[in-house]
Amino acid sequence: MAAAKGQSLYYFKKPTRWTSGIGLELPEAYKKFWKEWKMQKPTAVHYIEEQGNWKIDERSGQVVPVQNVPLLVQYPKEQDEGIWGGEGVVQGFQKRKPKRRRVPHFWVPSLRRTVIYSEVLNMYTRTNATERALQLIHENYGLDHYLLKTPACDLKSLLALKIKRQILIALADKNLYQEEPEKQEEIYTKYRQYLSAYTREEIEWYGLSYPEACKKWVTQKTELNKPQPLKLQFRSDLIQKLKENKLEGITKGDSAESSKSWISKLNPFSKSSKTQ
Repeated sequence: MAAAKGQSLYYFKKPTRWTSGIGLELPEAYKKFWKEWKMQKPTAVHYIEEQGNWKIDERSGQVVPVQNVPLLVQYPKEQDEGIWGGEGVVQGFQKRKPKRRRVPHFWVPSLRRTVIYSEVLNMYTRTNATERALQLIHENYGLDHYLLKTPACDLKSLLALKIKRQILIALADKNLYQEEPEKQEEIYTKYRQYLSAYTREEIEWYGLSYPEACKKWVTQKTELNKPQPLKLQFRSDLIQKLKENKLEGITKGDSAESSKSWISKLNPFSKSSKTQ
């Protein structure tokens, strides 16, 4: 027992990207998006998730516990260039002949070169998509509804997150269909329900990768800490003093003639300065 306590004293937590460096300074709006993207449990795609805690085995007839074990899925870099609908490359084994040993096998989703359309952005995009992604887009009556309804953990790809971020910014700033006011109001009314889940700051940081978020934060921090020339500060102080009538030679009780004579002293071309 004493040894266990001694080991706990020398235990140090492993540093993460959120405990040191720029990751520690990133705003909570981006951390909220990161949790939705990387830490939230995604929807089961490659296996059927069973409900409950117990079930009856069909072969033995015994009661066994329900175990929803996710498959080993890999998401290559090419996924970020398309919309895969949560699908990935499944790694496993396949027994091709009864009397032979099983061999490693990869199940790759079938991709289609297609064109997707965003009604909010009024933009067409040519990309690669899986059959499941196209089916989800049709089931949700369009790309915009599909992206706005689906959490980041199910979208996964950076392309889908970038388009979703542009849609949210266009709705929040209401800069869509600027040349058609009636169309703008119609589209805004159709999709404005999705804005209730985000603040403007959260939308600004939504859909950014970790390197992009760090770069954005460094840029903002540099602009805030940018040194200001002293002449601007002196100019603002002088203007403030002139407004408050606290400059030497000017008081609240001075009449208009005294202020006029004070200004004439500073003018080298006035008659009073020549006589002096």
